[in-house]
Amino acid sequence: MAKAFLSIGTNIGERLDNLNNALKGIADSDKNKITKVSSVYETDAVGYEDQAAFLNIVAEIETDFAPVELLDFCLALELELGRVRLFKWGPRLIDIDILLYEDVKIDTEKLKIPHPHMKERAFVMIPLLEISPEKSRFVDNEAILEEQVVRKIKNQVKW
Repeated sequence: MAKAFLSIGTNIGERLDNLNNALKGIADSDKNKITKVSSVYETDAVGYEDQAAFLNIVAEIETDFAPVELLDFCLALELELGRVRLFKWGPRLIDIDILLYEDVKIDTEKLKIPHPHMKERAFVMIPLLEISPEKSRFVDNEAILEEQVVRKIKNQVKW
């Protein structure tokens, strides 16, 4: 099995339930095993800012999916959970992104690994470093991360 890291976020509806449902969907596949999940963090929206705050987590998984198969699985799970893509950076019921997959580097139109924006997003890097401190090599500019408000919330996911 390969080790991968997924960023999961939501800002519509019952946000904590959405995160739990995403984790359940990931774990329900016999090709995935969740090995670690970060605390839940609340952050303001990035990009299109006129929307509700997001809840975000990072999950470490072991998977038998190849990278593109994992992407297809995540996109199908988003649809199954009710995601509708209205516009780039818009509100979303659930968003599941592949951050890392082993030490694989992929740069295609369909998939980019490592995730091209992860280094500049505190809502990704803080939970990633919480569960995998050795990934600190991906931190290029701590000042950018420090400018973003990321709040660990009291309620946590169940996995």
